Amino acid sequence: MKEEEIKKLVKEGYGKVASKKHSCCDLGGVHSQKKDFTEKISKKIGYSDNDMGSVPEESNLGLGCGNPIALASLREGDSVLDLGSGAGFDCFLAANKVGRTGKVIGVDMTPEMVEKAQGNAKKGNYENVEFRLGDIENLPVEDNSVDVIISNCVVNLSPDKKKVFEESFRVLKPGGSLMVSDIVLLKDLPDSIKNSPHAYINCIAGAVKKNEYIGAIKEAGFSEVKIIDEVSLPFESMGNDPAAKAIIEDLNIPVEKLEGIVNSVVSIKAYGKKVSS
Repeated sequence: MKEEEIKKLVKEGYGKVASKKHSCCDLGGVHSQKKDFTEKISKKIGYSDNDMGSVPEESNLGLGCGNPIALASLREGDSVLDLGSGAGFDCFLAANKVGRTGKVIGVDMTPEMVEKAQGNAKKGNYENVEFRLGDIENLPVEDNSVDVIISNCVVNLSPDKKKVFEESFRVLKPGGSLMVSDIVLLKDLPDSIKNSPHAYINCIAGAVKKNEYIGAIKEAGFSEVKIIDEVSLPFESMGNDPAAKAIIEDLNIPVEKLEGIVNSVVSIKAYGKKVSS
């Protein structure tokens, strides 16, 4: 798919999530809107009951693949930028940590998501959180203006990951840090998966190999780049995962080939630091 087609596909898919309160797993046409399902996903990727109970309920759409806040070492007074902020879940958790003297900016390319996030901020009385409409490849943020950048399973959706990290480096203050949770590959996926719309908006087809992902962060200028955590996706969970079921059914993937595909995908938390202006 061409870059324009990918961005249109992602924007339309996540617009539906925002408008119809679907979870990530509903993007493939599967409808599991139950609150307990979203909470189960969130706990599985590292969020606590306290995390989920401390922010507006509708901000958690079950879209992540990790908890970047847990490892971002946020301090009171920090300015934080969230790449692909969705309905605001991680932004609100960050705001709770940086306090009233801090500031959180969420950038998302989907108008419906920005509108939903702004509504959640109003409901939660978050005066130090701002949501901006824009592309993460061309951030509507000033140079050298934020202390920490976070992102949760979003960069893999971009067709130009190198540009995303270059933009991240630009807007970070010297001494600032990047902490992203994302999906990467250990080996190439079959072409049928790479070209699947369902697989793309479910954060699989757009993923690149781990070394390529980490290399893009380094090439953007970041220092001390490292993987903080890496988690494999358990094969046995795929049979109960609605997103996986949608992809499997759409592509008619034989069960005997499924395990090899699952073993190709891992969730990582990657860190980088800006040491120069």
